[in-house]
Amino acid sequence: MKATEFDKKFDNGEDIFDNLDLSKAKKPLQNQKRVNVDFPTWMIDSLDREASRVGVTRQSIIKIWLAERLELQSNPINHK
Repeated sequence: MKATEFDKKFDNGEDIFDNLDLSKAKKPLQNQKRVNVDFPTWMIDSLDREASRVGVTRQSIIKIWLAERLELQSNPINHK
């Protein structure tokens, strides 16, 4: 399929997913690197309680909170 035909299908709201090979698709900037961080016991307990309350893992709550804080730092005007 030519790019112009693909673009036309997309612009018309047609289903284009059958024309894509998503087997190697990646989100940009999503490579992962392992880091080790030591936390005080009281902080681990608080993280575990919050993670349990929200229904996610400790690692997930840490990632969510860090991402929120980094987003805030990146766009301080949007969050005032």
